[in-house]
Amino acid sequence: MNITNFILKFSEQFDDTDTSEFSAETKFKNLDEWSSMLALSIIAMADEEYEKEVTGEDIRNSETIQDLFDILSKK
Repeated sequence: MNITNFILKFSEQFDDTDTSEFSAETKFKNLDEWSSMLALSIIAMADEEYEKEVTGEDIRNSETIQDLFDILSKK
């Protein structure tokens, strides 16, 4: 698992946000498209792609994509 691949998989969950908007430093909850449904998509993506569980608390405790990646990497 690497951050570049994670950012790509993360960005694929968004329909209307251009992939160029995503980097490790992106504050994803500030994106216009962010919603609770996208949070569920991120949880499902982590399970499907990495076979790791991301919780709602993990997302709440993350500000950037890097933060979420770091939490996921430790699991």
